[in-house]
Parts: sequence; structure tokens; C-alpha cells
Amino acid sequence: MAQEVEMVGAGRALSATEFQRLAEVPHEVQWFANLDSTQTRRAYRNDINAFMRFVGLIRPEEFRTVTRGHVLAWRADLEKQALASSTIRRKLAALASLFDYLCNANAVTHNPVKGVKRPNVQSYEGKTPALGDTQVRSLLDAPPVDTLKGKRDRAILSLMLFHALRREEVSKLRVKDFLFERRGIRHLQVQGKGGKLRYVPSRDDTITLVDEYLKSAGHAMEVDGALFRAARISRAIGMAKGLTPGAIYSEVVVRYMHQVGIKGENMGPHALRATAATSALEHGADIAQVQEWLGHASITTTRVYDRRKFSAQTSPTYQVNY
Repeated sequence: MAQEVEMVGAGRALSATEFQRLAEVPHEVQWFANLDSTQTRRAYRNDINAFMRFVGLIRPEEFRTVTRGHVLAWRADLEKQALASSTIRRKLAALASLFDYLCNANAVTHNPVKGVKRPNVQSYEGKTPALGDTQVRSLLDAPPVDTLKGKRDRAILSLMLFHALRREEVSKLRVKDFLFERRGIRHLQVQGKGGKLRYVPSRDDTITLVDEYLKSAGHAMEVDGALFRAARISRAIGMAKGLTPGAIYSEVVVRYMHQVGIKGENMGPHALRATAATSALEHGADIAQVQEWLGHASITTTRVYDRRKFSAQTSPTYQVNY
């Protein structure tokens, strides 16, 4: 999907040339431009480009010649690559989404992906692991208490483990997002996927950690500035940029995980989110409320974190008695 929909200056009328150019933008390109999430756009671009390479499509308009046979052949090729079932399902979902858009625009008569069976997911339990209580306590206590970076990192880990924030959401927090109040209770104003805002009540212990960090960092009054910044430039003049999602991944989460001996596949920031969701459900939180808390569009996504029926502690293994 190399072609992009170029925007013109806001607040002025289109020229005749601009009007004609936008009118001629292929529906396939319009679909891609209409995707809200940066992550979804990146994944779907790769998926659609992979399909185009497999089938031999060159121009977006050639999607209108695609048949179910092409889709079935692509699915078979993906299976030969031994890709995970969830990956194949996502790739087919991307293609189905494109053709749904084309159908709605009357660019094609039908969606060739419909009727193509998608591989079953072996388990409703997600692949992202959840940490145990002892691991969580060790991780929260890992950053030093007497350095600016340590205070910052303690606050970040507390936000992620008790409020289930994504690393991108943490990186986008501004000071005023932390100071937000609803009905007299401190909330986090979180900018989630697709720019959707949600409001998450803040825990008192997390508030204390963030307040201590802001006091040491010296930017508590910069309400429009980034909440979490690189420790070495936090006192610089002007509003420093916030930590990037990559920095939160490597400099905070993975750094302290390795320090306390937490290792394994898929151990990263999303494991903290999975841990928070799993713990909330195991301690009686309503799954619909957890869905809203996590910012999920579908409760099906939330069920991935519902590991109650997979609890090792209640396994029949421990009921065997000889």
C-alpha cells in the first residue's frame, strides 16, 4: 500500500486539481488511510503487502480481480510457513477488512475472504505470561529509592502493574493527565489506541510514587509537558520530550526483570499488563469492567487474560492422593 492519501491545508477550498486528485484515490488506499491505530496500520500494511507479493498484484485496483481461490492458496502458503494460528488469523482478518471496505464502497461485489476457514486458536489463554505475586513484589522493589531514575522507574512500574497501561500509553502521559480528577478522585487520563481516551482511577501508593518523582525531577508545574522524561535531562530548560515506548521497554521493564531474574519468552511490558488484568479478574473484578479498564474494543480480547480456569493451584494434580 505504497500510495498515501495526501492532505491539503486546513481551512481553504480545494483547487480543481486537488479535488480531482482526491476523487481518483483508489478505495484500497482510502481503507488504509482510515485505520486509526498506528500499530494496526503497520501490521495490516505488512499483511496486505505480503498478500500482494504472493498473488502478484502490482496496483491497488487489481484487488478487484481477487477470488476465493487466491485467498485459499495464500492461507495454504502461510500454513506451510508454520506460522502461529493467531498470526494467520490476523493476516486473513486484515484482508477481510479491506474487502469489507471495498464491498461497502461498491468497488467489488463480494468479499472473497468470507467462507475461508481460519485456523483455530488452541487456547483462549493468551501467550503473554502473567507474573506471580512474588515476582511482582521483587520487580516493584528493584529500582533504587535514592536516585531520580530509580524514583521515576518505581513510578512507571507501579503505573503499569496496578493500572494495566501499555508502554505507549505511559510514554504519552502528560503531567496534567496524572493530576486529572473526576468527582473528587484522582484519575489517569489515558490516551489509548486510536486516540481513544479513558479514565483510570489512580491508586494512592502510585500517586505517592509519582509525586515523589515529580518533586525530585522539578517539572511538576509543566502541566502540558511529558510526565516521564530521561533522568539526565529532566532539569533542562524548557519541556523535555517524554520517554519513548522503546526506552520504557529496555531501560525500565526489561532492565529490572533481568535484574531480579525474571526471564522467558514474551517477558516484556505487555507481561505487566497481562499480570494486572489477570490479578484483577482473579480477585473478583467484573470482566466487563476490566474490558473498559484495559481499553479493549471487544470483550473477546479481555478473555485472553481470564486465566481463572487455568489456575495451577486448583489443578487436579494437587488433588491426587496415594
